[in-house]
Amino acid sequence: MSSEHLLSSYDYYLPQELIAQNPVIPRDNSRLLVINSPENHIHSVFRDLPQWLLPGDLLVFNNTRVIPARLYGAKSTGAPVEILLLEEKEPFCWLALVKPGKRFKIGSEIYFRLDDDEDNFLVATVVDRDEETGGRLLKFQVDSLDLFWQKIEEIGQIPFPPYVTESDAKPSQYQTIYAQKPGAVAAPTAGLHFTEELLENLQQKGINQAYITLHVGLGTFRPVDIDNIKEHKMHQEWIEVPEIIVEKIKETKANGGRVIAVGTTVVRALEGTAKATEMAGKQELMEFRGKTDIFIYPGYSWCVIDGLITNFHLPKSSLLMLVSALIGRERLLELYQIAIEEKYRFYSFGDGMLILLESKN
Repeated sequence: MSSEHLLSSYDYYLPQELIAQNPVIPRDNSRLLVINSPENHIHSVFRDLPQWLLPGDLLVFNNTRVIPARLYGAKSTGAPVEILLLEEKEPFCWLALVKPGKRFKIGSEIYFRLDDDEDNFLVATVVDRDEETGGRLLKFQVDSLDLFWQKIEEIGQIPFPPYVTESDAKPSQYQTIYAQKPGAVAAPTAGLHFTEELLENLQQKGINQAYITLHVGLGTFRPVDIDNIKEHKMHQEWIEVPEIIVEKIKETKANGGRVIAVGTTVVRALEGTAKATEMAGKQELMEFRGKTDIFIYPGYSWCVIDGLITNFHLPKSSLLMLVSALIGRERLLELYQIAIEEKYRFYSFGDGMLILLESKN
């Protein structure tokens, strides 16, 4: 088996103190490691991003919004229950992780207190079990989508990643400033560095902006736990790449510009759309709305993107494999060691990387 396909080849040691517990304020004051050629790297600051891009380049952002996915309720007996919503399967019906989960049989009810009124509850019923995740399908007893989201906002909490254990961050700091469409259970963290001022500066330089949607779910933070990574199965995530964005991508490439993904979720959305296009027997990229389970690792042939803005990722993660497919595993791990020596901050609230490839045009 090639070392590129061995899980152990994607391991590295990270000192605990480099796991960022709080975001930088202002957001664009974070550091930026710029890789603008296979051999070269430069230490920069995120607010200087416009100087590394060219007029006519297209930045593609993920406008998903993190939902208050962590809920605390109780069984009919009064026993406490913790819920993590993962994915909407149909209106008012969600796949969720339940703790403690072993005793939750089909038909069990969970009660979430809405206010100080003892009789005012949001009720969810267990309607099925999910073997893949060990989770449950919960059907919430509500009459409308607006009412559902109103109640979830009232009782839920934004779930920070498990490695963020000592944070003073506010829930709003775990949302991008352009978050619009609720549905994610984790933030597309490369976008957390952007401020209104930075977006305006990019626009003034002639760097275009486009927005797609990928609702970040289990597939993003689920660990790879199989020695041969080619056998890893990605969880599906919902994406929407509308026709207007496809046209922007085509126009950018036709004019010699670069398509730069803001985050690995955008990479998965755009390359997942290319995969769906190919499966439909089409030659030109087409719009797509549906689910993708695309898994990108070294050896992947890129279809859409010419560059990537991303954070530093966990060892042995599918995200580390995706970035390795862009610049090479050995080069990426070398850059990670440089970042560690330079005391860069890692993971969701950490610093960023900008990786630029030569345009294919």
